[in-house]
Amino acid sequence: MTRHLISIDDLDDEALHWIVARGVQHAAGPVDGTGLDGAVVGVYFRRTSTRTRTAFSAGTLRLGGRLVTYGPGDLQTNTGETTEDTGRVLSLMLDVLVARTADDPAEMRAWAGQRRMAVINAMSADEHPTQALADLSTLQRRFGAVDGLRLLYVGEGNNTASALALALSRYPGVTLDLRTPPGYGLTPQVHERLRRAGTAAGTVIRERHDMDDLPTGVDVVYTTRWETTGTVKPDPDWRTVYAPFQVSARLWDDNPKAVFLHDLPAHRGDEVTAEVLDGPHSLAFDQAAMKMYSAMAVLEWCRGAGR
Repeated sequence: MTRHLISIDDLDDEALHWIVARGVQHAAGPVDGTGLDGAVVGVYFRRTSTRTRTAFSAGTLRLGGRLVTYGPGDLQTNTGETTEDTGRVLSLMLDVLVARTADDPAEMRAWAGQRRMAVINAMSADEHPTQALADLSTLQRRFGAVDGLRLLYVGEGNNTASALALALSRYPGVTLDLRTPPGYGLTPQVHERLRRAGTAAGTVIRERHDMDDLPTGVDVVYTTRWETTGTVKPDPDWRTVYAPFQVSARLWDDNPKAVFLHDLPAHRGDEVTAEVLDGPHSLAFDQAAMKMYSAMAVLEWCRGAGR
């Protein structure tokens, strides 16, 4: 069985919950009955990556798979070959393709137009699904469950925020408050996807573009880098707009038990202060380590394991 993971929308609730739980199992120690049985995994990144590329590469090797890696200029799409022809050829030789394009995911959908090779979105312009899965595994490992958690997301409504909102909408009783700079929130398309899909029982997802009347007693404070990989902001004065959305230790005055998450890389002094990122509440580097375990779960699921 071959399954694609290009968007959180590709997962039903059972599959999403299985991947999240499986990532936690891998983090706890060796898991019986796992393995890629020598499957060949292609890793193609047109954009920079430290955590995601290493997570899928190391995860493949730990599961007994084999790697073929491509740089941004290696495929002959650069010389005019069509996306469809490239995907057809790769599917004759690879079992899985993990790709980061930071562009429109339509290219990955074209690669997924066959039944042999699984395609995994390691980040596109609109969504970072494997990051959200690693985030949820991090939370489940820390709190025992994702259900009922209260999260405050502060910062750009980027592909990480979009995937996080889409994934959290599947867990009952969750509250996600997003505070995003004016003009840099979740896209209307993401809001429409959330509206169409609905949310689990008791789950609330809401977005504002100011830092007034913040929720208190939250379990999690989350931020991401202000300059998302592969993007350029049209407003030359964007830092002035973003400045009020920095995560500092003041947020813990009303949220003393909250843990801090950041998908990294981080710029201390921009989106978060060093005091928070390197402080006792931070799980950012545990979260980074979870990316490999979550990647292993994704690879297994795409090869037919789980639900």
